[in-house]
Amino acid sequence: MRHTPIGNTDSNQPMSWNHPNVHKYADTIALKIPGYAHLYEMTDCLITAQLEAQAHTRNIDPNVLIVGAGGGQELITLGGRHEAWSFTAVDPSEHMLDLARKRVTHAGISSKISFVAGTLEELSGEQPEEQHEKHGEESCREPVYDAATCLLVLHFLRSLESKQALLRQISARLKPGAPFCLASINGNPQEPSFSIQMQAWKGHMLSQGISLEDWERFAASIGRESNPVSNAAIQELLIEAGFTHITRYYGAFLVNAWFAVKEGETTYDKG
Repeated sequence: MRHTPIGNTDSNQPMSWNHPNVHKYADTIALKIPGYAHLYEMTDCLITAQLEAQAHTRNIDPNVLIVGAGGGQELITLGGRHEAWSFTAVDPSEHMLDLARKRVTHAGISSKISFVAGTLEELSGEQPEEQHEKHGEESCREPVYDAATCLLVLHFLRSLESKQALLRQISARLKPGAPFCLASINGNPQEPSFSIQMQAWKGHMLSQGISLEDWERFAASIGRESNPVSNAAIQELLIEAGFTHITRYYGAFLVNAWFAVKEGETTYDKG
């Protein structure tokens, strides 16, 4: 689940994440979003800081929920840096998950990743078998994750209610104090500032070698396959879903990322 239309050459045709050509995603996304790699590196740093601050309250290695894991960049970045972490990677697109599987296999980290083809609602109540000893029988019936990410996904949900529902579902699967990182395209397409950002973004993409046709497909998808909302709305949705300590940590044109913590007992180291 990502933000660039793939798999057709006509900007009037809707995007499809089930088209075989989605493998091209990993080759172009870093050209389209300025500081793309930094988004994932900063996400890792924030999640790591929160988990380390809570280290003495946990007696298991972290299990991280990746919502919209197709493409695999979260898995490559976090999985490549943390040998003890395990991951549950959820995405409705089999083709995108195949891309993620190939990347993590090449990186040699596939053994600690459980892939789930489907939506978060379809996530089984059973943990992967290899997690049973770590998490205990009760948590096997009801997964509880130590951290979660949802990067470049939320804007694809058309209604505010569906966005709210996804954030609630993520929150419900997180332990108190668990870190959560969210990134999405934000803004009001009806405001002049949105048009200025889009025009600037177009200039960036074209300067990086992205074709005009590819840009036009992306521009046509706004309001058709995606529905951006304001930064203020994102913060309200996070609060309503049970998150606190909400801070914006990344921005590139209309893409913004937010760090938050699941409400509940939270311990921080000072110094």
